[in-house]
Amino acid sequence: MSTRFFSFSDDTPFSTEAALVNASSSHYEEDWPSIPHTHAFTELFYVSEGSGEFLIENQRFSIKKDDLIIVNPHIQHTETSLSASPLSYYTVGVDGISFSFQDQKEFQIFHCRQKHADLLFYFHSLFQELDEKNDGYEEICKHTLAILIAQLRRFAVSDFQLFPSFHPSKECALVKRYLDSHYSDDINLEQLASLSHLNKYYLSHEFTRYYGISPISYLTHRRIEVCKNLLENTDHEISDIAHLAGFSSQSYLAQSFRKYCGMTAGEYRRSKKNQTI
Repeated sequence: MSTRFFSFSDDTPFSTEAALVNASSSHYEEDWPSIPHTHAFTELFYVSEGSGEFLIENQRFSIKKDDLIIVNPHIQHTETSLSASPLSYYTVGVDGISFSFQDQKEFQIFHCRQKHADLLFYFHSLFQELDEKNDGYEEICKHTLAILIAQLRRFAVSDFQLFPSFHPSKECALVKRYLDSHYSDDINLEQLASLSHLNKYYLSHEFTRYYGISPISYLTHRRIEVCKNLLENTDHEISDIAHLAGFSSQSYLAQSFRKYCGMTAGEYRRSKKNQTI
């Protein structure tokens, strides 16, 4: 494995939330063990040559040239290379932000074949600055990363938002992932405390500190987003949608939906259908 690695101080972040903390350029040479690992920061992983697999939270995905993988903090991942087509790739670590994707996953794989020239330009520019180390190179690298992320919005199939990331604990990250995937279950704070092995009051405090919302309020928001998607894209009865999203009753859905959306579920469905006419 041949690797160039660079580290940064966070004295001059490119925004008030985000800072570039490290970057590496690697070529797989069959001498690098593939060990699942996590980071406290978000990682951008761009395949410049070759093909292989990317393992994320026990799921395997085929990757090849011009694929970009974004992995949020505390998500276990690693890569493996095909010996017939060794991987070459860039990794960039970004502290202070995380990505929120529409499907609620903590990672996303972008197939950038049609836009590879744009992204490669910014990665190449980044590493040219790192190699030459002219005056102000760190600041230029951080601004280049900001432009790179902005470029993603131009062709991302799945829309995303950026949120400040304050190093959530592994326990809080685990609870958030559980809520994202088990929203339809009957969930209470005691169950989440047992899952995370934390006192329920401490869990609620820490989750709110990291994500700006309590675990149970986050669960309600998640269920509301599921309802909105089902209202827009299916003909299911609202009572069925309440069940699928995890609400205990249609009346509880109605109460929550009006609170968070300012209208009933039926009004929301009609407004979306009118927009398509």
